[in-house]
Amino acid sequence: MRRTEEEAARGHSTNLVGIPTGLLTSVAYNDYPVPLHIAGIRETNKGLFQEMLPRAESIEEAAWAFQEWMGTMFGIDPEQKEKGEQKAGKKRFRSSYLRLLKGWGFETNTPEGAVMKGWVESRFGLFPTYHKQPVGRLGSESWVVYTEEKMSSRFHANAIYLQLDLLYEFCQWSLNRFFLAGRKHLTLFRGVNSYEEQVLVERIDKRTIVVRLNNLNSFSSSRDIAGEFGDHILEASVPATKIMFFNALLPTAPLKGEHEYMVIGGDFRVKASYF
Repeated sequence: MRRTEEEAARGHSTNLVGIPTGLLTSVAYNDYPVPLHIAGIRETNKGLFQEMLPRAESIEEAAWAFQEWMGTMFGIDPEQKEKGEQKAGKKRFRSSYLRLLKGWGFETNTPEGAVMKGWVESRFGLFPTYHKQPVGRLGSESWVVYTEEKMSSRFHANAIYLQLDLLYEFCQWSLNRFFLAGRKHLTLFRGVNSYEEQVLVERIDKRTIVVRLNNLNSFSSSRDIAGEFGDHILEASVPATKIMFFNALLPTAPLKGEHEYMVIGGDFRVKASYF
């Protein structure tokens, strides 16, 4: 079956999660989500997902196990890194998911943000709609700017996409084990001042609209905090499967103060209101 122009505009025809991209980006998927897993990640990291994490009795223990695994796999344990830097007498740069999260927390339209948007594009098949400016078709000037930053050698090393794969799978495991209590959705809020970063697709009624979100977005679990980032509040019922990271996942990670959730995009039905 040939893809429509509308489907082609939203993303690739293939991805690594086993669900057609057109479905994954749709409102229908958000209403009736099914589990998502990045192909091969849990199977090739059995020591983490089948041995270490099942023994965790709290999110703190699970986070410790995850960070120990990541430190061993990628050499990014904070204490080891700091000692190595002191011995060398100079700062060493090693690409890590923690550096990307920190960069995202400061500003989403940075090279760190581009790398993370590139990861979503690679794994879930969703094109970004915005990076410093609205992102046009492949080959356009805006697309070239995004592509250059997402492939930056400064961040695109140390198997950075694999690190993000593991972060996503750990997030999904933790949500199901400690946070969801049988729920499939979380109510989250996003403050905006314009619709430049998200495209208005349909207006259903006075308050309900469908917007096409960027392929990776910041939301908050607090409406008041979301209001600090824009006068218009978008309230969304977000499938847990589209949450890549959230503030309570890792005790030492960035994004603590804003109750932040990093949400994979697509078309969302939201309630729009003025703060």
